[in-house]
Amino acid sequence: MSIEIGDPIPAARFTTMSADGPRQLTTDELFKGRRVALFAVPGAFTPACSDTHLPGYQARSTDIQAAGVDTIACVAVNDVFVMDAWARARNVGDDILMLADGNGDFARAIGLELDGSGFGLGRRSQRYAAVVDDGVVEWLGVEPGPGVTVSSAEELLAYLRG
Repeated sequence: MSIEIGDPIPAARFTTMSADGPRQLTTDELFKGRRVALFAVPGAFTPACSDTHLPGYQARSTDIQAAGVDTIACVAVNDVFVMDAWARARNVGDDILMLADGNGDFARAIGLELDGSGFGLGRRSQRYAAVVDDGVVEWLGVEPGPGVTVSSAEELLAYLRG
């Protein structure tokens, strides 16, 4: 069963890249007392993720934060070194927090794991976006298939603006 609006985010750990190297970040550290726009991609450097999904959030990061979001975060079932390389390649900077869910524990915990074995990708995350307020899912857009529609920055921003 996948996570739904009104559900709390389960306890999990991500890895992020810091100036001192990889560091662990818990879901409590990320979500407690904060409003977070979280979007998930099936894989760093993949076409829709690199050409549409991530750039959409980069282009609208100022507007999203102005609409009441403390942090914008991108999560993928990739290791922290791949997420860091992708962030540098796309000039993400400090606008978006890049989260590695290296073993897919978070994707599994929220019920949004994707079996990409048919494409040689193994277990990944479904493409989605969520607004999480103090650890509770406030809004959720899970893609019904390929492409970036309901999880786009535009859709998230439209929700935030009411």
